[in-house]
Amino acid sequence: MVATPIGNLEDVTLRALRVLKEVGLVAAEDTRTARILFKKYGISTPLLSYHNYNAKARLPHLLEVLNEKDVAVISEAGMPGISDPGYELVAGCVEQGIRIVPVPGPSAILTALAPSGLPTHSFLYLGFLPRKGGERKRLLESVARLPYTLVFMEAPHRLLKGLEDMLAVLGDRRLAAGRELTKLHEEVFRGTVRQAMEHFAQPRGEFTLVVEGATQEKAELGPEVEAELQRLRQEGLRAKEAVARLAAKTGLPRRELYRAWLETKGSS
Repeated sequence: MVATPIGNLEDVTLRALRVLKEVGLVAAEDTRTARILFKKYGISTPLLSYHNYNAKARLPHLLEVLNEKDVAVISEAGMPGISDPGYELVAGCVEQGIRIVPVPGPSAILTALAPSGLPTHSFLYLGFLPRKGGERKRLLESVARLPYTLVFMEAPHRLLKGLEDMLAVLGDRRLAAGRELTKLHEEVFRGTVRQAMEHFAQPRGEFTLVVEGATQEKAELGPEVEAELQRLRQEGLRAKEAVARLAAKTGLPRRELYRAWLETKGSS
């Protein structure tokens, strides 16, 4: 399992280059990307396409090859098996007692966390956000009260929808967005979820999002919030409008505010 650069080809390790030259076969998520790396460093090892759409079909062949020679697995970028192809092959190797050797290297997760300015002593990596809005919101709701820094991957065409749902579910938390990490147009944006929506109005490139975890202050609804909900109710606001207004003001998750709205209605 060989980690390859996430952008800048100079980030490849000496060990990775040696292994890629010595193995009998390289199973690559994207052979076009692999050939760019191979050309730069004079690697001539045979390549085999190995991606999410053919991983299960390739598994028997790769396990057979492994009985005769070493195979290196590489993803398009970073460590294979982490939000990338590789899991099925690792599981198959474990079952058959074939030795698995990780060759560490570049990681978009750590590259985004290090300069984020958010706590890094404990974090929760959640991969790519679900494509469907309902599934995306349910995932965000499941982690809304957790104190850990959250790390997500996101494609440019889904970024704004993802940020909108974060704002609605998590509130206007602090966020760091790593865009095109280690590449020519690398950018690390720091601000809030709402500010990120404004800054990336026309997003380009691949994104790694580092989002603040729930703090004690944000995770608990105090009497002041309940009093504000009562006031908004007395003004005649509907639940959706009142919750949206208070979420924008306090940064509290809409789900928790709506629950408090129902509770204050029952006690009034």
